Amino acid sequence: MTIERRSMMIGAAGLAATAMLPRGALAAANDSRKWVIVNALGGVADPNDPDAVDPFSPRVLAEAHASGVAAINCTLGYVAGPAEPFEKSVADVAEMDMLLRRYPRDLVKILSVADIRRAKAEKRIGVIYGFQNGAMMGKDASRVDIFANMGVRIFQITYNPANQLGGGSMAADNPGLTAFGHEVIERLNAQRMIVDLSHSGERTCLEAARASKAPISINHTGCRAVTDLPRNKTDAELRLVAEKGGFVGIYFMPFLNLSGHAHAEDVVAHIDHAVNVCGEDHVGIGTDGTVTQIDDLKIYEAALAKEIEARRAAGISATGERPDTYPFVVDLRGPDQFRKLIDLLAARGYSSRRIEKIVGQNFLRHAEGVWGG
Repeated sequence: MTIERRSMMIGAAGLAATAMLPRGALAAANDSRKWVIVNALGGVADPNDPDAVDPFSPRVLAEAHASGVAAINCTLGYVAGPAEPFEKSVADVAEMDMLLRRYPRDLVKILSVADIRRAKAEKRIGVIYGFQNGAMMGKDASRVDIFANMGVRIFQITYNPANQLGGGSMAADNPGLTAFGHEVIERLNAQRMIVDLSHSGERTCLEAARASKAPISINHTGCRAVTDLPRNKTDAELRLVAEKGGFVGIYFMPFLNLSGHAHAEDVVAHIDHAVNVCGEDHVGIGTDGTVTQIDDLKIYEAALAKEIEARRAAGISATGERPDTYPFVVDLRGPDQFRKLIDLLAARGYSSRRIEKIVGQNFLRHAEGVWGG
């Protein structure tokens, strides 16, 4: 099937579904075409071909455009593994720069909120450079300046284990932010980079939020009061981030349900709770997944089992990850995932204005406050 034919089918299916929506959902669906949708943590790649040298296949680009997303925070740099963290991170940023130069009509590097708005207006996909582990800092906080100058705009302090900056969500004894972590955050503030506390342990999260002079984010998480797993954030963490003007993105991950099999209704339940704790001006989405979906789940299950085994062996796995738990929400994926969420929130009684905040405006407000214009 050609990309053009596939896109026509996607569009036809969307029109048919829209015709059957309740009045509130129909209004939201119509409004959403003008909205700036931002995925605070996601990807632009084909999960069916994870080893592709060039992740931006015609299908990937067509479906990213079809999704309506204006900008995505894409993970670059070292997360885990045998590579030297600093070298790996520099190489990743350089490679992404090269790839974006290859697709100037489809993709654009994001350095400011103005760039995101421009991407929307020009019908391009904005790529925000983000890190998910501060290990590449080594013992030198001045490396923040290097990555800021390379265009990295979001910096996650830790992954699941502890590192030299603080404790991750799976670190024993809930360690706090280290002295070096304080130094790095001060540098991040000076460079107007977003401090991201996704994956951090509770103590590190609270201490980092207090240490930062700028509002911070938790770009992809769930609510522990709804589902008691370490990767989800406590009300204390959510509340402090909001009180300091920050942003909380809810993910589409198995940690939203204790069974490990999360559904769209779980995403809505966690958004509901986050809005109740943080207020409607501080909650968004960070799916932690791609727009392009897995085509053959049976083939994928075998690859997933190997990945989970490798993650456990490396000590980076989180409680709730199992070979039978998909790292996405099965009924909220593919190029229609944002439209489906908008429909569900509207059916829940959310106003168009509140939904617009959740799918993009709250991230833009937060980013503008940290990055500037």
